[in-house]
Amino acid sequence: MAQKNKTLEQMDSLFHPKSVAVVGVPRGMKMGKLFLMALRDQGFPGTIYPVNPEAQEIDGLRAYPSVSALPEPVDLAILLVPHHKSLPVLKECAQRGIRGVVLFTAGFGETGTQHGKVLESQLAALARESGMRIIGPNCMGIYAPGSGLSFFPELPKEAGPIGMISQSGSLGNILGRLAHKKGLRFSKVVSIGNQCDLTASDFMEYLALDPDTRLITAYVEGVRDGRRFLETLRLACRRKPVLLWKVGLTPEGARAAMSHTGSLGGSGEIWKAVAAQTGATLVEGFEAWVDALMSFAFLDRPTGAGVAILSGPGGLAVAAAEACGKEGLKLAGLSEATRKKLSQVVPPTGTSLMNPVDVGLTASFDMRIYVESARALALDPGVDVVLVIGMGFSQEANRQYAQAMIQLRTETGKPFLMVNIPGFDPEMGKPFLEAGVPFFETAERALKSYGLVWKDSLLRRVNQSNWASCPAQD
Repeated sequence: MAQKNKTLEQMDSLFHPKSVAVVGVPRGMKMGKLFLMALRDQGFPGTIYPVNPEAQEIDGLRAYPSVSALPEPVDLAILLVPHHKSLPVLKECAQRGIRGVVLFTAGFGETGTQHGKVLESQLAALARESGMRIIGPNCMGIYAPGSGLSFFPELPKEAGPIGMISQSGSLGNILGRLAHKKGLRFSKVVSIGNQCDLTASDFMEYLALDPDTRLITAYVEGVRDGRRFLETLRLACRRKPVLLWKVGLTPEGARAAMSHTGSLGGSGEIWKAVAAQTGATLVEGFEAWVDALMSFAFLDRPTGAGVAILSGPGGLAVAAAEACGKEGLKLAGLSEATRKKLSQVVPPTGTSLMNPVDVGLTASFDMRIYVESARALALDPGVDVVLVIGMGFSQEANRQYAQAMIQLRTETGKPFLMVNIPGFDPEMGKPFLEAGVPFFETAERALKSYGLVWKDSLLRRVNQSNWASCPAQD
């Protein structure tokens, strides 16, 4: 336990450094320059030390010829040196008293060569002997907007509740860039690469105990210690929802994972068992991952599986009803009082007052039909969630539509799932996402995502008594 606490304390200093050295940062516009640009763009409040033996100044900052020449032992060093020079520079970092290193450089175990594997084992040995912690190699490192850390320029500066562990640096960057469009914000994101020292298990435990993180997600290609990962995943799931996107489950994916970060994939059945034993939620594919993050971040724990569907297009309403059954959800039974309210606002022809509620084409010209129908459904005690497929035929109508639906969500306390009509306004979802209302391109994606949140909520309630009798070992 003492060793665990020491590791977590070391990791905390990496996420909250007071000083950062960027070692091997180029003067010109090359890949390594992005790390320096990212720190300055994010507004890192501490001291930044560029290290380059051939420069006295880089981008207005005084540069130092070596790690040994730094005026202080920095909290975090980002190493951009070639792989064949990495070990001597890491030794220099350890001798200088640097606490932690992000090793961006590739060319280690993921190459599959004996030389690469030996070099990576030497990095791990240095970490053990010196007590200095290493993230990577072959990684992007840390994005933590609350601390002013970033591995790429122009990532959002606002912190949020999502903690992310990724064996792909590019996915961390892509998701970070997409975040503002989806209303997602991150507490901490770490790209872990080959995990020669600090592993996914270490970061899972850290995020489980991190007060700034309410939701954990991980993109996993492979794990170093399966037993420990299971233990830390179980700890994390007791405290907060955990979404796992596990790849490398097919022969093709496993080969790609091995060449990417040197990771062994494992079978899909094993990972289904891992999820069942721990309470983690598995997702497959980037779209499903983003949808699930949006739903878990925006929706309070759902109270039921009863879905009310409100739609202008009739065909999409039927498709949504079909999706309910596939996701283990059900069409909510509407009360007589609700149907009476609907009859007072929904046109009598070409529509339906059953669930799904088909309000017809007229509703796109008269927003009152959508709004009052949604209100009636949300107030029905048999309805647990309202799914709305619709839009207006003018920007002003869409503005009124969005404003009213957001207000309804607040007034009624019921979760709303908003769905676009394909082929129309691509910016339709922006006001909803800014207000924390999940917005989807299809009803199928909305209901799959809601189903995951509902099942997690149900499992969490069922397991509360078991968890209380067997408390997590923190």
